[in-house]
Amino acid sequence: MVADLKKKYTTLVFVAGIIVLVDQVTKEMVMRAFSLHENLEVIPGFFALAHVRNTGGAFGLLAGEATPVRTLIFVLISCLALGIVIYYYSKIASTKPWGAAGLAMIFGGALGNLIDRLRFGEVVDFLDFYIGTAHWPTFNVADSAISVGTAILCFNMLLRKT
Repeated sequence: MVADLKKKYTTLVFVAGIIVLVDQVTKEMVMRAFSLHENLEVIPGFFALAHVRNTGGAFGLLAGEATPVRTLIFVLISCLALGIVIYYYSKIASTKPWGAAGLAMIFGGALGNLIDRLRFGEVVDFLDFYIGTAHWPTFNVADSAISVGTAILCFNMLLRKT
C-alpha cells in the first residue's frame, strides 16, 4: 500500500520539484543580475530578459488591491488550486501518465508562484516577448509550466486520453 502511494506520487514530486527549483533559481538570477524594471534585449524586436514584479494575478488581475488583501486572496486561491490538483492527481495518476504529468506541471508552477507571494507579496517575472511595441505580458518559468500543463490536459481531454 505504502509502496503504491510512493510510486503514484513520484511523478508529482519529481516534476513539480524540478519546476519549483528551476523557477526559483531563475528568479533569483534575474533579481541579482537586473535592477527592478531593467531589461536586456536578447532577440531584437522579439525577446528580452526583464526584471518586473506582478502584484496581480494573470494579466495583472487585482493589481490595484491593497497589498495585504491581495496577498491573502492569492495565497488562498493558490492553496485551493493546489488542493484541487492533488485531488485530481490522486484520481488519474496511475492510469493516465500524460494527465499526471500535466497536473504535476500545474502543481509545480502554482507552488513556484505561491513561494513568491509568500516571500515578496508579488511574483517575479522576467520573460518578455514582443513584436515592436506589442508585448505579451511578462512571465516566468512557473507561469510557463502552468500553461504547458494545462495544454497537455486539454489536448488529452480532446483525445479522450485523460
